[in-house]
Amino acid sequence: MPRPRIRVAAYAIRHRAAPELLVFDHVGIPEAGTQVPAGGVKSGEELEEAALREVAEETGLLRATAVRQIAVEDKPHPDTGQPRRTGFFYLQAPADTSDAWEHHVHGDGDDAGLTFACRFLPLPLNQPLADDQDAWLGRIDPRWTTVTGNSQ
Repeated sequence: MPRPRIRVAAYAIRHRAAPELLVFDHVGIPEAGTQVPAGGVKSGEELEEAALREVAEETGLLRATAVRQIAVEDKPHPDTGQPRRTGFFYLQAPADTSDAWEHHVHGDGDDAGLTFACRFLPLPLNQPLADDQDAWLGRIDPRWTTVTGNSQ
C-alpha cells in the first residue's frame, strides 16, 4: 500500500457577533464545491506552517494565526483513491477581514491560475463542505458541528 500524502486543512475562524468560517469556491468550477483552505505539506515544512501557507496561497489572507491542531484524518482522495493523512488546524482570522473577496492564485502549485471566491459563513454551517471537510469543526466547539452534515 502506498504511503499517504501528508496534507493540512485550515479552519480559519473570524470572531465577530458570531463565529464565522473562511471558505471558498472555485470560480467557474462549481462542481468542486465549497471548501476550506487545504493542501499538501512541502518537504521540511512544519504542519502548522503549511496550514498558514495554504490559507495565504488559496485566499490571500496573510494575517491568520494558528491556535492548535484539532484532528488527524486518514481518508483516501475522493476522486483518485490516493491515501491521504490530513491534519486539521484551528486558526483565527482577524475580525476586520473583509466579508468576501476574490483571490487569484499565483505561483507554481496545482492551483496556480485559478480564482477563488472567498467568504465567511456563520457557524454552525447548515450544509456540509466538499469532501466533508467540516467534519472536525465540533472539536473546536461542539456548537459548531454542521447541522445537516455527516459530522463526527
